[in-house]
Parts: sequence; C-alpha cells; structure tokens
Amino acid sequence: MDSTSDIVFVDTLRLSANIGSDCWGRIRPQPIEITVYLHLKPSFLQAAAESDDVVDSIHYGHLTKSIRILIKSKSGSDSSGFNGIDDLIRAVTACAFELGGEAIAEVRVVLNIPKVILLANGFFVDVVTARDGPELAMVSKKVSIGDIVVPVIIGVNPPEREAKQRVLVNITFHEDPSSSKDVDYPCIVTKLSKDMEASSYLTLEKFVMEIIRSAFVEHNSVKAVTARAQKPSALSFAQSSGVEITRTHASFSRLQSSDLQS
Repeated sequence: MDSTSDIVFVDTLRLSANIGSDCWGRIRPQPIEITVYLHLKPSFLQAAAESDDVVDSIHYGHLTKSIRILIKSKSGSDSSGFNGIDDLIRAVTACAFELGGEAIAEVRVVLNIPKVILLANGFFVDVVTARDGPELAMVSKKVSIGDIVVPVIIGVNPPEREAKQRVLVNITFHEDPSSSKDVDYPCIVTKLSKDMEASSYLTLEKFVMEIIRSAFVEHNSVKAVTARAQKPSALSFAQSSGVEITRTHASFSRLQSSDLQS
C-alpha cells in the first residue's frame, strides 16, 4: 500500500485574544492556546527532505509570526476583537491557507480556551477546513470539555448512597459542519452540572447516558456526543474506574423511541 502524509504544524502557541465574554462575563482578552496543522498535498515535503533547505517547505516560523500578528491586531485596545471563537478559527485558517497556497489540502486548527468555563479544566475546539474550489469549507468540528468535576451520589455500596463523591466528566460534541447555529457550551455545562448534582445514580452507565441525553436536548445541531465519567475514589489500587459511551443523534433518537414503545 502506497500512502503518504505530509504535515507541517505549530503546537500550542500561547497568546491572548478578545473572543467575547470570559468565564466571568467580561469582554476582554483572555489566554488561548492554538495548534495548527497544515495537511499538505501528498509528498510535498519530499523536496525539502532531499534538498535539506527550508525554502522547499512551508516555514513554520513564518506561520507562527503571521498568527501572532493577526491575533495582536484584533485584540488591541483600539480593536473590537473577534466575533467569537469561530471567527478567530476562520481567521487563523485563512491565514494558513494564504501562507501555504496550493500546497495545502486541509488546515486543522485546535483552539484551547482554558478559562472560558469555570467548572472545566479545558475547552477545546477542533476544526478541519478544506479547499472547495476557490472557497474554503469546514469538513468537521468537534468541541471537547475536559475534567468537569461533578459531586454526585453514585454507586451501589451503602457508603456510596450516603455521601457525594467526585466524578470527573469529559464530553466531546461533534457538530454538524453545515449548521450555522451557535452552541452555548458554558450554559450547557452549567445546566448539566446542576442537574447531575441534584440527582443520584447506581451506575456510571446511567449517569453517562443522562449526560448524552441532556446534550442532545440542549442543541439539535450536535450530530454525536462522546461522554466519559470516571470515579477517582472507586478502587484502592487504581487511579480511577470509568465508562465511556458514544451515541449519534440518530441512534439516540431510535433508542428513545424504542424505550417509549416498550
């Protein structure tokens, strides 16, 4: 099998950008981390590998400089900033395509905004964009929210029915790229946490499925959801025990219909 893959990337570029409200509702620059992958046409880097000359490649130093200038120009005191997260990702993507020209097949941008959700340890937006003739078209978009701490009554053992324990929740939302509707993820996480804390469960399986159900109820432009829940206190000699479930919107709707009919 003859398969080649050439990628130039910049990993975790730490900057500050005005993308709207921070976790306290204030509109001001906030810390962000950007990772950019340039998916190049097959064997594009072969020339640089043979010549050992950076001019035959795409200079990641120039890419970094272009992104820094772009972010700084839109986040200064005399600028209104970006019109949200998607606007920043589109701008970085366009900058990458402009730098790489016809050599680029796709651009993947992963944006982490660590302080946008108070209850989580990370908020990642991962977008892949490809050329569609003269235009650029989004191929995929997923949003991952990491390490949400939920105190909840969960478990079958008598002590677990008496006191809440920490459950670490990670959720990945796979959005429909054709949808133009914005998803208010901070609102979803706040509501989800309140609902989970006010409930009690015997199993992580039920807990995780309720998370997925809530995610689909909150927004129908989400195509699929992966939810993982871990109990750090469950086992004495293991870091945690957990459950991870993925459901598409269509498969979850079928399951719900089947439950109602039965």
